[in-house]
Amino acid sequence: MPFQKVQPEKLSAAVVRQIEKLILRGVLNPGERLPSERELADRLGVSRPSLRDALAELQDRGLLTSRAGAGVFVADVLGSAFSTALIELFGSDEEAVFDYLEFRRDIEGLAAERAARLGSDADLEVIQHIFNKMKAAGDPSISDEAAELDAQFHSAILDASHNVVMLHMMRSMFDMLRQGVFYNRRIMFQQHTTHAAILDQHRAINQAIQDRDPATARAAVEAHLDYVRSALEAQVRAQRNAEVAHLRLEHEKSRN
Repeated sequence: MPFQKVQPEKLSAAVVRQIEKLILRGVLNPGERLPSERELADRLGVSRPSLRDALAELQDRGLLTSRAGAGVFVADVLGSAFSTALIELFGSDEEAVFDYLEFRRDIEGLAAERAARLGSDADLEVIQHIFNKMKAAGDPSISDEAAELDAQFHSAILDASHNVVMLHMMRSMFDMLRQGVFYNRRIMFQQHTTHAAILDQHRAINQAIQDRDPATARAAVEAHLDYVRSALEAQVRAQRNAEVAHLRLEHEKSRN
């Protein structure tokens, strides 16, 4: 018969499994500091030696990292989604930004559709809370907080889609966006979009998800990213026109 004796599980193994799931599900984020050893042991209901064994295993596996005098942190596990060399290639290719936006349009549209259909009440409350903060933060062209909340809003929708592969892939994409790999978000906001238009688009996305209307949620995300693409195309054209105008000016000066 295909049965074996059940072996009692070590407490440290149970702790490892719980922290693994929190990282996989996106509850614990890269760079996030864990509670102190004493507090974490109390929360988990295990001894500190058992906790130390679990943390050591997770550090050996690259999921956690220890910083002297600062504590234990979730490792930047998203960095493995794309190699450094590939990220540099993305940043040097003019067309990569539009491929990136097409990818986001497809994946985030699906995520919004899933969030409206599968998201829990708590998921939708998080999305609403971030949108409320976006409204209060003001114009992202002049506010770092508002620009960051924009990314958090889209990340919260991915969280609510409850697909861990989609979640981690897109979080790595947002991380590259924050680094300016694809485009400078602040410049894009300043030159070719308006705060009111962007906010209205996010309002439409949020409302469709809160109404649990999958088709409208997906369409709202697609409309928003179509708008972003158009704004970036306009920015590229403006930069090229400015370069040509500068060359004409320099040529005209040289003739005098």
